[in-house]
Amino acid sequence: MKPFAAAILVPVLMIACAIPCAAAPPQPAAFVVELENPLASKAPLQGYLRQADRAEASAAVVLLHGCNGNWRRLDQRWGKRIASWGYVTLTVDSFGPRGIDNTCTSGAPVNLAFDAYRALDFLVQQPSVDPARVAVLGFSQGGWLALTSVERGIVEQTSRYKFRAAVAFYPPCLGFKDDMTVTTLILVGELDDWTPAVECRNLAEGRDDWGISRRKGDGVPIRLVVYPGAYHAFDVAALDKSVEYFGHHLEFNQSAAERSVDALREFLYATLGGSERAKEPTK
Repeated sequence: MKPFAAAILVPVLMIACAIPCAAAPPQPAAFVVELENPLASKAPLQGYLRQADRAEASAAVVLLHGCNGNWRRLDQRWGKRIASWGYVTLTVDSFGPRGIDNTCTSGAPVNLAFDAYRALDFLVQQPSVDPARVAVLGFSQGGWLALTSVERGIVEQTSRYKFRAAVAFYPPCLGFKDDMTVTTLILVGELDDWTPAVECRNLAEGRDDWGISRRKGDGVPIRLVVYPGAYHAFDVAALDKSVEYFGHHLEFNQSAAERSVDALREFLYATLGGSERAKEPTK
């Protein structure tokens, strides 16, 4: 751009932006943080931390990515949005420290099951976080890890601090043999051919396709939302054109995405509390 053009453009932009920019609330900045002392762990976790713009300690949400990683994109897609509702967010990078690129065909390493609590251990030490009000939120494989974190069992029982609530977007629901210990929300597409809705429905209703009996009503109830016409990764706007990924159909669904934003916001407000902003309708 030529110097004289820039000189004209800058004040024009400042004038054009004066009213809307002044009215727009500042977006919480994201910072890459080390969750653990490198000397205390062979693979110390890192993540994106976004602080809520509140003076008092806030509720917080740990975000877990799927089998293809992309933790930075997850922070942009959901971390930024949830932080704007008044929550602290921490989007965990489970792959980078382990030198993993993708686990979509190999399956997740067993020790990933503890990553949510390693993130929780970090958050409860932050003055900006209320340690009694932290939820875990995961997507696909991360959704499975979120459910594993709050299922009654060795992972949950051996962790010092506890989550207040859990949310899973299109998680693999097959194989959970015990009950959830906290209020849990599962969001899945009706046409999902990777993590079928029927398996999540069985989980929510106390059935198990592997022959393990789970009695309906035991533990804390699971709330299940199934979006008609939606496939796997229905919230990823970049998938506006459907793709086949490892033999599965992925496609963005505008209606399901918008409804999932409202469902998540209402769920977090009901389980964690938060600012009045969290109850406003989606624009």
